[in-house]
Amino acid sequence: MRHLPVAIIVIAQLFGTSLWFSANSAADDLMRQWGASPADIGSLTNATQLGFILGTLAFAVTGLADRFPASRIFAVCAVLGALANAGFAFLAGGIDSGIDAGILWRFAVGLSLAGVYPLGMKLVVSWEPERAGAALAWLVGMLTLGTSLPQGIRALGAAWPWQAPILAASSLAVVAALLILRLGDGPHLKRGHGAPAITLGGVFRAFQIPEYRASALGYFGHQWELYAMWTLTPMLVAKSGLAAALGLSIPALSFAIIGIGALGCVLGGHFTSRIGSARIAAIALATSAACCLVFPLAGGLPAPLLLALMLLWGMSVVADSPQFSAMSARACPPQIVGSALAIQNSLGFAITMGSIALATRLVDDWGLSIAWLLLPGPLLGLVGLAPVWRRKLQ
Repeated sequence: MRHLPVAIIVIAQLFGTSLWFSANSAADDLMRQWGASPADIGSLTNATQLGFILGTLAFAVTGLADRFPASRIFAVCAVLGALANAGFAFLAGGIDSGIDAGILWRFAVGLSLAGVYPLGMKLVVSWEPERAGAALAWLVGMLTLGTSLPQGIRALGAAWPWQAPILAASSLAVVAALLILRLGDGPHLKRGHGAPAITLGGVFRAFQIPEYRASALGYFGHQWELYAMWTLTPMLVAKSGLAAALGLSIPALSFAIIGIGALGCVLGGHFTSRIGSARIAAIALATSAACCLVFPLAGGLPAPLLLALMLLWGMSVVADSPQFSAMSARACPPQIVGSALAIQNSLGFAITMGSIALATRLVDDWGLSIAWLLLPGPLLGLVGLAPVWRRKLQ
C-alpha cells in the first residue's frame, strides 16, 4: 500500500490529460466537415498550448501553485477542463465559425490543464520525493498515454461521431478530479512556519541555480520537438502510406506511435537509480535526434521497418521529460517546487507553439522532410543539459 498514492495520481494524470489532444483525434472529420486545413488543426493545438502557457505562468509568477493545496487546484482545474472540452464538442461547429469558436474552447482547455499537469508532478513529489525520477516517469508516461487515448478511443469506434472521444475525455477528467480530491496532498513539501514568504515573481530566482538552469535548458530543446511530433503523427502516418501498407487505420497507428512513449518513460524511470536522470535524458535526446535525422530518408523502407522507426521515435521523444522534471524538483528549495515546475512548463510550452505552427504550415510542402525542422530541438537540448550529464560521466 506504500505506493498507492502515486498509483492514484498516475491514473488521475492519465484521465485528466486525455483532454489535451482530444480535438486532434477528430482532425480528419474537422477537415471534411469544417473545411479545415492542417494549419487550422495546428491552430487548435496551439490554442490549447497558449492557454496552458498563460495558466502555468500565472501559477508560477503569483506563487499560487505553492499557496494552496495541490490536490484542490488539480480537482478544480480538471472539472473546468472537462466542461471546456465538452463545450468544444457541443458548441463549436460549422464551416464558418467552427475554427474560430473551437480555438476559444481549446484555449480554455489549455488554461485548465495548467492546474493538472504541473500540480500532478508536485503531488507525486509530495508523496515520494525520494523516488521522484521513477515516480515522475510513470506520471509523464500516463500523460503520454492520455495524449494518445482519444486516438485509441477513435480507433475502437471508427463509426462514432467525432464528438464521442472528446466527450469520453471529459468524463475521464471528472473521474480524475474525484480521485485526487479524495487522495489529498502528501506529507512532504508542506510549508513550515519558518519558511520564507512566497513573493510575486520570486520563482525566477530558480534560474540562478546551475542544475535547475541546465535541466530547464534541456527541457526547452526537448519541447521544440515533442508536441510538434505528436501533432504531426497522424499526418506523417498518412503521407508515408503506412496505414494503407499495413491495413491499419491512421488513428490506430497514431495511438501506437504516441502511446508507446509511456513505455519509454517507464523504462527510463526504471534505470534512473542506476545511471541517473541526466544520462537517461541525454540518451533519449540523442535517440530522438537520430530519428529526426533518419526519418525523411526512410520513406522507401518496407512498412514494418518504417513503423519500427516511428515507434522508436515515439518512445524516445518523451522518455526524457520526467527526468527533466525530477532534476528541476531536486535542484529547487521545497517551498518553490510547484512554481519552479510551472514556470519551466510555461516557457517550454511557449516554445512548442513555434514548432507546431511552423510544422503544420509547412508539412504539405516539405512532406516527410518536416522531421528535419524538429531536429534542432533535441540537439540544443543536449547542449543545454551538457553541464549536468558530462559531470555525471566523470
